Amino acid sequence: MAVSQDPGSEQISDYLDWYFDQHPVGADALGVPGYAHRLDDFSATAFERRERDTTGWLARFEDEPDGIDRDLVVSALRGDLLMAGRPAWRRDPSVYLVPVFTGLLLPFLHRLRPEPELVDGVVARLAEVPEALASCRDNLDPELSAPRLVRRALRQATTGPAFLRDSLPAELSDPALRARLVDAAEPAVQAFEETAGFLTDFAERATGDWRMGETLYSALLTQRELLDYGAEELYRRGVAAWDALDAQMRELAPRVPGGSSDWRATMEALQDDHPPTLRAMRAEYEAETARARAFLVDRELVTFADGEQCRVVPAPAFQRPILAVAAYLRPPALTRSRVGHFFVPFTPDGATEEQITQRLRTNARAQLPTIAVHETYPGHHWQLSWAAEASPAVRAVHHSSYFAEGWALYAEGMMREQGYFTDPAHELAHLDARVFRAARIMVDTALHCGDMEPAQAEELIASRASLSPETAKTEVDRYCVWPTQAPSYLTGCLEIEQLRARWPGELRDFHDTLAGSGCLPLGLARRALAAGS
Repeated sequence: MAVSQDPGSEQISDYLDWYFDQHPVGADALGVPGYAHRLDDFSATAFERRERDTTGWLARFEDEPDGIDRDLVVSALRGDLLMAGRPAWRRDPSVYLVPVFTGLLLPFLHRLRPEPELVDGVVARLAEVPEALASCRDNLDPELSAPRLVRRALRQATTGPAFLRDSLPAELSDPALRARLVDAAEPAVQAFEETAGFLTDFAERATGDWRMGETLYSALLTQRELLDYGAEELYRRGVAAWDALDAQMRELAPRVPGGSSDWRATMEALQDDHPPTLRAMRAEYEAETARARAFLVDRELVTFADGEQCRVVPAPAFQRPILAVAAYLRPPALTRSRVGHFFVPFTPDGATEEQITQRLRTNARAQLPTIAVHETYPGHHWQLSWAAEASPAVRAVHHSSYFAEGWALYAEGMMREQGYFTDPAHELAHLDARVFRAARIMVDTALHCGDMEPAQAEELIASRASLSPETAKTEVDRYCVWPTQAPSYLTGCLEIEQLRARWPGELRDFHDTLAGSGCLPLGLARRALAAGS
C-alpha cells in the first residue's frame, strides 16, 4: 500500500530526530538504531527543557500547511502541553518506573541483535537506574502526588529486585552472560529497594488529588483526540451505550444453556468453567489465537504483513501488580520485525489461591475467544503489524488509543458478525466485554469530573460488567492514573463502525486501508480513509 507523505516531511524528520533523542527507550523499542545503551533523562532540568522544546515545535508546525502527518504531530504536541500544566513527573512514580522496566526487558523480547550485544545495552542501562530512581525521589511533590497513585506505583517498585535478580537473567541462554547481568544489576536492585522504602513513607505524606477536572479532560478530547465533544457528552454516550447493550444481553442470555434474562447471573455461572491453572490459561489463549488467525485466512478478511507472528506469553512480572487484564506489546515498528506479544494476565507472585481463582474466572472459557480476538487477530496484533508495514514513521511514534482500542473492539464485533462466535455463551461474553467498555466511559468521566469516588466506581464497574472486586479495584486504579484512556475502546469502536457503514467497497479493503493508516486520532482517521478510498 502506498502511503502519502505530507509536504512538511523534512520538518517531521527533524522533529523525529529530536523526539528519539529525548526518548531513547521509546526509540529503541521502535527499533531505531543507536539508542540501546541509554535510559531517558529523568532530571527536573530535562523535563523542563522538553516542555520548552515542545512549545517551540508546536509553533513551527502550526506554521506548516495542513496534512495528516502534520496535524497528527500538532495534536500530540497540544496534548503534551495541556498535560504540562499538570506535570505527571511531579505526581506519579510510574513516570520513572515504567520506562526503566520496559527499557530493560524489551530488548530481550524483541531480540533485534545478538545476545551479547543485547547484554551490552542492558548493562549500560542498569548503570543508569540508580540515577533514574534518584530523580523519582527528588522530583515527586507530596502536595501534588495522590496517595492512591503512589501506592499503585509502590506495588510495582517492590517487584524490581526479583525482576532484576531472577526474571531478567532468565531471558539469557548463556550462563556467562547471565552472571554478568546479575552482577551489573546489584546497584539497581539497591536503588529499587531504596525507592520502595521511600514510596512507602511518601504515600503517607502525599496529599495531592488524582482528579483531572472537566475542563482539562474535555480539552484533551477535543485538541488531542480531535473529537467534537467533551466529557459531559461522552458520559451521556456511555450511558446510552450501556442501556442498549443491557437490553441486547437480556435478550441473548436465555439462549445460553442454563441462562436467564439476568445476564450477570448467567455470566457468573459461565465463569465457573475456566482453565484450571495459569499455565493452562496461557495454553488455551494460544490455541484461541491460532483459531482466530485461521478464521481470517479462511474468510479472506485482511491482508497479513510479511513475517508477522504473535507470541502468547505470561505478562511480565513487573506488570502483574498494576494490570489485571490481558495486554499486547506491538512489534518494533521501525524495523522489519513483525513479531508481537500477547501478555496473558497472570497474577502477581505470592497471590493466594483465591486470587488466582478469581483471575481464572475473569478469563473463563466463554470469554477466551473475544479477548484473544481483541488482543491478536484481527485486533491489536494484526492492526499494529499491518500499520507498521504501511504507514509513515511518525505514525509509529504518535498513536491514539481511541483508534487502537477502538479498532480492537470493532474487531470483536466484526468477528461476531462473520460467525466466529458460534456458541451463545461466546456471544454473551463478547457483549459483556462491550458493556464493560460502556461502563468504563461512565466511570472514567465521572471520576475525573468529580462526580464519583473510587469506591463508588469500583462498585459500579463490578456490578455493570463481569469483574471480580479485585479486578475492579485494579481497573479503577488504572483510570485514576490514566485519564481519558478508558473511554477510548467503545468511543473509537462506534466511530469505526460508522466509517464501515459508509465504505463503498469490499470489507477486506476497508480493513487494509483504515488499519494501514496507523492509529490516528479519529478525526484524522476519517480523512485518511477518505484519501485511501
